[in-house]
Amino acid sequence: MRNSIFKKYLLVSSCIMLLSFLVMGGVMYVSMSNYWSADKFDSLKKTATFSSHAAARQITQSNDGSYQISSDAQYLFALQDQTLDADIFIARSSGDIVVESNLVNGQLVGHKVPDSVMQKALAGTYSDISTLGDIYPDKQYIVGVPLTYTDSLTNSSSTIGVVFVTSTARTITAFRQDIIQMCIISTIFAAAVSFIFSGAMTYRMVLPLREMSAAAASFAKGDFSQRVRVRSNDEVGELAQAFNNMASSLSASENMNRSFVANVSHELKTPMTTISGFIDGILDGTIPPEKQKYYLRIVSSEVKRLSRLVRSMLDLSRIDSGKMQLHRIRFDIRDTIVETMLSFESLIDQRHIHIEGLEDCESVFVDGDPDLIHQVVYNLVENAVKFVDDAGTISVALSHAENDICVKIRNTGAGIAPEEQPLIFGRFYKTDKSRSHDKNGMGLGLYLVRTIIQMHGGDITVQSVEGEYCEFEFHLPIEPAVSAEQV
Repeated sequence: MRNSIFKKYLLVSSCIMLLSFLVMGGVMYVSMSNYWSADKFDSLKKTATFSSHAAARQITQSNDGSYQISSDAQYLFALQDQTLDADIFIARSSGDIVVESNLVNGQLVGHKVPDSVMQKALAGTYSDISTLGDIYPDKQYIVGVPLTYTDSLTNSSSTIGVVFVTSTARTITAFRQDIIQMCIISTIFAAAVSFIFSGAMTYRMVLPLREMSAAAASFAKGDFSQRVRVRSNDEVGELAQAFNNMASSLSASENMNRSFVANVSHELKTPMTTISGFIDGILDGTIPPEKQKYYLRIVSSEVKRLSRLVRSMLDLSRIDSGKMQLHRIRFDIRDTIVETMLSFESLIDQRHIHIEGLEDCESVFVDGDPDLIHQVVYNLVENAVKFVDDAGTISVALSHAENDICVKIRNTGAGIAPEEQPLIFGRFYKTDKSRSHDKNGMGLGLYLVRTIIQMHGGDITVQSVEGEYCEFEFHLPIEPAVSAEQV
């Protein structure tokens, strides 16, 4: 059977609470027992001291040197033990009991207190819990105080016995039993209440973990729609929120991957079908010789398209594996921009696109990877040519400051919606879901552009107004004194 966190936590917390209650009950039991015993001994000691002083006033000495205690002492003892539920008696130095209250435990006169007890009692105050040498059938609280006689003529004092005060220990036994019973009842009640509340709290704490486990199982099956309810603002709540964020990221990544697979499949299928059809037409004579050159140009274009697709895939693989490295040299970025524009000359002429600003660009030398920077410029110009309106305008601006260069490429046209602008640099993201405009893209171009620029220590931004224009601006850091004027 699965040993869940809920069971573990509930069992551990219940054991801790039960142990705490037992320790607390034990401490209370010992403390109250000791307090009761100390209070009992203190009360008996006060009574024994008072009785000793009272009995001393009732002692007379005979001519033969013996001591006699008046019957009034027994009367005084009887009055006191009625209020204390105790025995009060006097034992001579020899241990023989000679006077007693005789109200609680019966006849004590004639018994003898053990010598060991008498020696301790005669030396000072004595206290113990015992049967007093089996004088009592049950254990008693016993306090003994020396009885001292003072001769009024000679003013001399002598200890002639001990005044004992005893009280049954059955009361403390009953008291302790009551304490134990009270502790057991309170422990059971408190443990039950704590168990219920602890169980409810534990279940509430574990519930998000169970939901995460169920959601993770759904993720493993490809269903990323599951989410965990955030019920608190503590660490578990933060974990649930982080889990939901992860699920959203996985869902977005999965959607992009599926879209990417669909796009790649389409991008591979379309040119390969075109290439295969035209080549088969040339081989089987369907296409006459005078048109073969025309269709071979189409085949060449489709092959280049496949080449760009494969290059983008390879670049993406190198980025993911961390193997893409820069091969920095100093080159003129203006030449890169001009060469890229010339490669689109035919398409620009066909669509009657106007190019502005290119003649105003000055030579600026940068330290970077010329092939990768060429890919950046190529992708941005390709996007501009692709999405510019017919007979529209593409503007190019190149400027440099002391520490960086700035390249701006703007095209008139539909532009990009504000809500899509933060997303366009994401991997596999395409703004045109209908594919009516972006038929050749996979959503990797701008992702690669941003990655390459960031590898060079620069950044790229986009500005766009729907129905008017779209402008990409990227910056690359340069060392001072690298401009053409200083070369």
